[in-house]
Amino acid sequence: MLALLLSVLALPASGNESASPPPAYFDWFEYTGRDAAFEAPLPEGHFRNPILAGFHSDPSIVAARGKFYMVHSTFTYFPGIPVFESEDLVHWTQVGNAIHRRGQLDFDGLGVSRGVFAPAIEYRDGIFYVVNTAVDSGGNFIVTATDPAGPWSDPVWLPGIGGIDPSLFFDDDGRVYLLNNDEPEVPVRYDGHRAIWLQEIDIAKRQPFGPRKVLIDGGVKPEENPIWIEGPHIYKVGDWYVLSNAEGGTGPQHSQVVLRSRDVWGPYEPYAHNPILTQRDLPPERALPVTNAGHADLVQGPDGSWWAVFLASRNYDVRHYNTGRETFLLPLTWRDGWPTILPPGEEIPYVLPGPAFMKQAAGQAPLSGNFTWRDEFDARELDKVWMFVRVPRHDWFDLAAQPGRLAIHPLRERLDTLGNPSFLARRQQHLAFAASTALDLPAPGIAAGLAAFQSERYWYFLGVRRAAREGAEVFLEKKAGDGASEIVALRGAGEAGALQLKIEGNEGRYSFAFDAGDGQGWQWLAKDVDATVLSTEVAGGFVGATLGPHARDERAAP
Repeated sequence: MLALLLSVLALPASGNESASPPPAYFDWFEYTGRDAAFEAPLPEGHFRNPILAGFHSDPSIVAARGKFYMVHSTFTYFPGIPVFESEDLVHWTQVGNAIHRRGQLDFDGLGVSRGVFAPAIEYRDGIFYVVNTAVDSGGNFIVTATDPAGPWSDPVWLPGIGGIDPSLFFDDDGRVYLLNNDEPEVPVRYDGHRAIWLQEIDIAKRQPFGPRKVLIDGGVKPEENPIWIEGPHIYKVGDWYVLSNAEGGTGPQHSQVVLRSRDVWGPYEPYAHNPILTQRDLPPERALPVTNAGHADLVQGPDGSWWAVFLASRNYDVRHYNTGRETFLLPLTWRDGWPTILPPGEEIPYVLPGPAFMKQAAGQAPLSGNFTWRDEFDARELDKVWMFVRVPRHDWFDLAAQPGRLAIHPLRERLDTLGNPSFLARRQQHLAFAASTALDLPAPGIAAGLAAFQSERYWYFLGVRRAAREGAEVFLEKKAGDGASEIVALRGAGEAGALQLKIEGNEGRYSFAFDAGDGQGWQWLAKDVDATVLSTEVAGGFVGATLGPHARDERAAP
């Protein structure tokens, strides 16, 4: 819960308090999405894909206590690994985070796309388990909770387990197994040559034991040198152990493949009609494309129906996407004991019939569809939508000093830091969007405004500061790659005491505006600026763009 997060982060600031910079004050933040893909009306009993728009990658799901729970990768964002709850697989509410305390993990020094990779969630005998990899920050671990809203335990590390993407399988006989991706036991033959391993685990002690065995070496067609077999899950369906995995990397060749065996240790026979999900066989120039589909997890509904959650991306200009890897939902069918999510050559639908047990109205905002979301900063706690880039060392945000306003105590760290900048991040969920805020002109030596952030190497900052002479100036700062950031636009804003700032996005073009409160209304500082630099294709990594209030201390160091 964010209450726990706030209590943990509410630590005294280090250093001389008298030298602390005055805060920047924000009155509200508003986000509006208006994608063409979401304009089609929803017929009764239907739902909209993606079910979680914006960067919610690597979904894992479990049915427990009459509901469904789902977790996702957050890399170096904090709180990490959001836990979502649903009664019908379509309408989701975030109830907590598996990584919510400052002491659980530390991401300082890591690029944004390191940190916590694909988590997997399971439930057994009153305990929720999340098993995960902290890449470059500890390795594989397990956290547990009796309440999915938390608190979650500190990580229990699995030092003998390398690689990524661990998951747990609870067998009918009470034995528990740990699967994961790692290097094969034979020499690596090519880039992307990986294997899926299995080992038994004492779940009470959280300790793997006994022999480890390779279940898959390379992929379902090893003679073709398949790459990045990962994200493994085992399901017991009748007398079969069904092993489902992602294959082909998380880009355009991404897919989901299955194998099965009568014995949990194998040998596993691949399905003759693999992959059971992909979009790589479709024309890249198609309208409103959904791409990169894979990394699925399967779950059975209360009526016996089966469903798959998986990641995919919504692209523009063929290969670009700023919204990251999103979570989609499709029904799963069984044919001759084999699961299929989507037949070859079929596009992932944006609108389709929901589960028979779906009882809520069709609207899925603010997690899918077109909507306006506004935070008046009048709550006692930060909304769960907000994230930090890495773990804050102390509480630099404040909702209590001036109720109804957000105070950000600026840090010296810029957005290109490998530490924690004073930036509140909200996922960009639409290709066409607007994000805006109202703020006071900050004190001398402080810059404040709105950031559009993809990573420490790729971002825009629409900021305002006091000019060298009287008045204010609005500026647009850009960083795109390894070089220094640059000011790409600058304009005076007169004697403004309070301003509004706005970022409007349309696929690969963003525009930046301000309203100085002087009666001139919105003025464009820069229009149709290149935003492909915020796409995963250009910036690399595994996250999507985020937006939100940012302030920084620009005063000369003492």
